[in-house]
Amino acid sequence: MIEKKKNLSDVGHVLQTAVKMRFAIAVSQWNSEVTFALRDGAIATLLENGAITQNIEIFEVPGSFELSTAAEMLAQTRRFDAVICLGCVIQGETRHFDFICNAVANGIAQVGIKHAMPVIFGVLTTNTMQQALDRSGGKHGNKGTEAAATAINMVALNQSLR
Repeated sequence: MIEKKKNLSDVGHVLQTAVKMRFAIAVSQWNSEVTFALRDGAIATLLENGAITQNIEIFEVPGSFELSTAAEMLAQTRRFDAVICLGCVIQGETRHFDFICNAVANGIAQVGIKHAMPVIFGVLTTNTMQQALDRSGGKHGNKGTEAAATAINMVALNQSLR
């Protein structure tokens, strides 16, 4: 039987070492109370798992919609082993939410496929600000932590296949 987790950031397994890994973090400035907490969670996780500060670069973009373009630009440089995309889209009264969420998810996935590199989707898509806060360091953990853990493990997988 599957158990529903309360703290979504409990990765529950040992991560690979990130000592020689290079990471780009693209973070949305929109909903910065949430997205900067995601960024901080990602950075802490990378550092706790051996990454060095000089191998983590932060790039701010205006909103979540711009994350796909930023990921593409960062991937093209070939300076990074993974790109972590962090953002937050909160449901409003119009269908704008649906269009943004779909475009961002598909765009980020396409960049990863195109460049055969880990491009991590760390974008919250919530109904309320409280749900976003709960998932960016609140009672449900920090999705930035999860995104960083995913990046480390995907880089390790990618390196093992070379």
